[in-house]
Amino acid sequence: MIDIGARDTRRVLLGGGVAGVLGVLSLVGAVSALVDGQVVGGLIFLVIGLLFTGVAVLGVVNWKRVSRPRTLVFEPQGVRWDDPRGVGWAVPWQELGAVSLSRTRERVVQLSDALVRRTMVRLDLFPADPGSFRPRHPHMEHLWEQHTVRNGYRLPLGDAANLVPVIERAMLQFAPRLYRGVQDEGFTVGLR
Repeated sequence: MIDIGARDTRRVLLGGGVAGVLGVLSLVGAVSALVDGQVVGGLIFLVIGLLFTGVAVLGVVNWKRVSRPRTLVFEPQGVRWDDPRGVGWAVPWQELGAVSLSRTRERVVQLSDALVRRTMVRLDLFPADPGSFRPRHPHMEHLWEQHTVRNGYRLPLGDAANLVPVIERAMLQFAPRLYRGVQDEGFTVGLR
């Protein structure tokens, strides 16, 4: 069992907390600058403060959605996604032709010029018979051919390099004949 909800909750708490603190500090700086007659500096701090505070408010507004319990479960019968307040699904191993993990290593250049490395991980499920699988599993349609996967379903797990060995152990234990390993999709570079 991989608890996706708890991991996302920690990230939202940390990101929202940092954004909230930076937002409040920027707003205090804006008020201080405006009181001292520094209009341009005050307006810059005001914009920055509103942006960071907005990120923190988004975290609070979306708290219930992000913190809901969600679990990816590997078991002798198959793989399933438990989402009590969303769309869950379960797939027996015999309905799958292959399962793989795909990952993209991402190099993100931040404004501070620090290079951050993230590994985006996805679980790829390939039906043995897509023609009959899709009608039997309409609740998974939103995962069909996501991103670059063809004739399969892709469940994005986010920046989760630490999940690769956990999922590999589960696949080798429950469905080794289906497991195709980790497909490395290369590097991307972006700005943050």
